Amino acid sequence: MGAKVGGGGGSKFDLGQNADMNVTPFVDVMLVLLIIFMVSIPAATVSIKLDLPPAIPPPPGTVVKEPTLINIQRGGLFIGDQPTALERLAGDLTAQFQRDDPNTPPTEQRVYIRADRDVRYGDFMAVMNDLQGNGFYQVALINEEL
Repeated sequence: MGAKVGGGGGSKFDLGQNADMNVTPFVDVMLVLLIIFMVSIPAATVSIKLDLPPAIPPPPGTVVKEPTLINIQRGGLFIGDQPTALERLAGDLTAQFQRDDPNTPPTEQRVYIRADRDVRYGDFMAVMNDLQGNGFYQVALINEEL
């Protein structure tokens, strides 16, 4: 990689060129940075103390309402176990909410959506857009089995 310049014989003081890279300073700097990050990261994690109220179970004899669940499958669309279509979804959902809780307006009640893995994203978004277009804004997504 390098060449000697000058006479052919050279002297005992001629060092020539050294093509080897000295990585010792690089390793030293990297080890210092590693130690700095190892020391500073635990101090950077901040925990926030929350004073949460205790969970109070409902009184005995209280009927716990099951959530209204929309299942999107490759085979179709279901409200609970009842099959429906995208065109009838808002009407069927309103009827379901009025049966479950006639005192609360249907658009103020929460609906849960669960989609199978093999459902196309466009089909899922069509259901979401239909719900939003009909005033159902309290939508929760489920990614695990209830």
